[in-house]
Amino acid sequence: MTLAVDQELLETGYRRCAEITRRNGTTYYWGTQLLPRERRRHVHAVYALCRLADDIVDDQVATAGREPAEIRSELLGFADAFRRAGISGTADPVLAAAAHTVRTVGIPQECFDRFFGAMAMDLTTTRYETWDDLLGYMEGSAAVIGEMMLPVLQPLGPEAVEPARALGFAFQYTNFLRDVAEDLDRGRIYLPQEELRRFGVTPVDLGRRVVTPQWRAFLAHEIERARALYQVADRGLPWLPPRSARCVATARVLYSRILDRIEAADYDVFHVRARVPTWRKAGTAARILLTGPASAGT
Repeated sequence: MTLAVDQELLETGYRRCAEITRRNGTTYYWGTQLLPRERRRHVHAVYALCRLADDIVDDQVATAGREPAEIRSELLGFADAFRRAGISGTADPVLAAAAHTVRTVGIPQECFDRFFGAMAMDLTTTRYETWDDLLGYMEGSAAVIGEMMLPVLQPLGPEAVEPARALGFAFQYTNFLRDVAEDLDRGRIYLPQEELRRFGVTPVDLGRRVVTPQWRAFLAHEIERARALYQVADRGLPWLPPRSARCVATARVLYSRILDRIEAADYDVFHVRARVPTWRKAGTAARILLTGPASAGT
């Protein structure tokens, strides 16, 4: 049986998803400008759904002082409402748009199961001992986002899957490197603890938010790790249709420039938030639209 769709609710939902993306994920937003409208709004819907789930965990842990069990209950309720929206409908415009996107492009439900599982981890896990431990978390919070996007981007073959996952890892680790101070405010450290120790970065240094020679060496190493992930991701561009490749290339270039900005700030992510200005985002999108995605790694 086909689920009846309220077109007015749906259009409202997609507009709100675009607003959420533009407000919170400007790099994604500028990349999606190179997609046809129908596919663009599907990217917005996936982003908005994931953002709202993330906000339940992040904003409320940071500001409301609520118990993890209470926040977990709200997160699980949100996940259940999303699942039910795809079966019996919903009056929530954003959930309606997200459920419509999932049905229309065929995103597997298990991707969202992994994603919500990772979000729940944030309520109990604040440190990751090894890089592999951190990858385990990012499997559900980042790599799976790449998998969700593939049905929207319409790849030409399965060779695009691992690069899409690598791009998810690269985007999120770039965020983690940029947002160290913000995460510290929330009591979290998304950096491998054993590597911090290996480079001589102490908990006292992190607590004082001091840019030491040890911190610079550590962060330079982690930036190169992120860049290696972007290089793996670049292998997927030839397996995407031209407009999808331009979209991904734009987001890839803009996100990787955050790493350049961290270096330009002498690795001070405690007091300076690395940003790519809007005019550069617009210019990059225009350049890739005209020249194609071949320059994504530059």
